Amino acid sequence: MSKEAQFFNYPGTESNAQLYHYSQALRVGNTLRTSGQGGWDASGALAADPKAQIDQALQNVLAALRAAEPAATWRNVVSVRSYHTDLATTFEMMPAAFKALDPDHRPLWTCVEIRRLALEEMTVEIEVEALL
Repeated sequence: MSKEAQFFNYPGTESNAQLYHYSQALRVGNTLRTSGQGGWDASGALAADPKAQIDQALQNVLAALRAAEPAATWRNVVSVRSYHTDLATTFEMMPAAFKALDPDHRPLWTCVEIRRLALEEMTVEIEVEALL
């Protein structure tokens, strides 16, 4: 496996790559990393409520991983970092969302509350590291 950095985007994020000059996923050898994924759909629209944003952000995490490695699953994720604008509202939603993806998988998790994310309407942003 190549140790050269390879960058990837998934369908619907091409405009972010052009406008903001960044990629959604990185692969170096058997390691995958994602940039922060928000709760946007393929059109760029954000989900309306915090739970829907978390669920969509996690689906976007999987899409980013699969752009770099089509066989990647939540089971490959070893570390999660989540950033929240209202942790009192969203904290308990995260473990529930993790369990919905795979009830027996427990990656590392760092959870941080911040004042604001890139888009004012965003309530959560999630980035992960995965091993193949």
